[in-house]
Amino acid sequence: MPVNRNALIRYKTIDACLRNRHRQWTLAALVEKVSEALYEYEGIVKGISVRTIQADIQLMRSDKLGYFAPIVVRQKKYYTYEDPSYSITNLPLSEGDLSRMNEAVEVLKQFRGFSHFSSLNDVVQRLEDHLYSTAQKTAAVIDFEKNDNLKGLHFLDELYQAVVQQRVVQITYQSFQARQPQTLPFHVWWLKEFKNRWFAVGTTTKNRQIMTLALDRMLTIEPVTGVAYIGRQALSPEEYYRHVVGVSVNEGVRVTKVRLRVKMPHAPYIETKPLHASQRLLEREKGSIVIQLAVQLNHELEREIMGYGNGIEVLAPERLRNRIAQRLADALACYSTPTDVPPEQASCSDER
Repeated sequence: MPVNRNALIRYKTIDACLRNRHRQWTLAALVEKVSEALYEYEGIVKGISVRTIQADIQLMRSDKLGYFAPIVVRQKKYYTYEDPSYSITNLPLSEGDLSRMNEAVEVLKQFRGFSHFSSLNDVVQRLEDHLYSTAQKTAAVIDFEKNDNLKGLHFLDELYQAVVQQRVVQITYQSFQARQPQTLPFHVWWLKEFKNRWFAVGTTTKNRQIMTLALDRMLTIEPVTGVAYIGRQALSPEEYYRHVVGVSVNEGVRVTKVRLRVKMPHAPYIETKPLHASQRLLEREKGSIVIQLAVQLNHELEREIMGYGNGIEVLAPERLRNRIAQRLADALACYSTPTDVPPEQASCSDER
């Protein structure tokens, strides 16, 4: 059954609403959201009728589009998905989809080897492997690192569209330290992935400072109208993250030369997979190597060093050496306490 673009916008908007379980969705609320989406994407100002939304819901429930959407009505007025994990975007690929995607992969593979398209290699490999395992109904040949249980991943497409279309969004956000969520208009500049965790980087309308928001701490995202989008001008992600490990950038903090002694057997791994692009080999010692990084000191750098345990020793700067030494001492204190001691009486500390 052919589906026009306006219908797809309606289905995707209804799907996004029903996946948002932080709000109860009446027919009127769905009509309002779909009307806003049609105006935003297609410039349609006349809105949409309740009858059309009802027909869309029935169609999504049916097998005509292959959705079989488990849409239920609570308290005779609130629409939601009976299965919280359901989304029309999670449907399996049809034979026609597989055929067209295989053709697309073959086209993309022609660009391998060209420097301008080197970033496509990983994408093509992922697509090719997924299509093979789907078509052959076998296990994947390549197992990429992933965590499908991460919260907030369903916000990725909406945030991506906000960047591409230069739209302001209103995000309800609650950090790990905050007792209550806050709502702020956010101008998304780019999306950043680090160790399977996704972040939106941009600024707010009020203070214009660069902020990094984790998708797994976002509760809701709503479009904002009537507010001019604040662009990033000439700032690029490559330049912004040039001197950091991870995503924590401290504006105005100078770059520090960090010297590390890496012991065997970790040395070959760190030589082939540097901790940072600035990594330089200073000397080879018996049973170890000494490397230098030019980076800002941040939490991600500390975690990276701590992850190697006694395999890495910080030689400089002194404040980082002391910091790691204290964290190791705190960790040792945890193991010096019997496991049956109540947490409030334990000697280990996580205050730092």
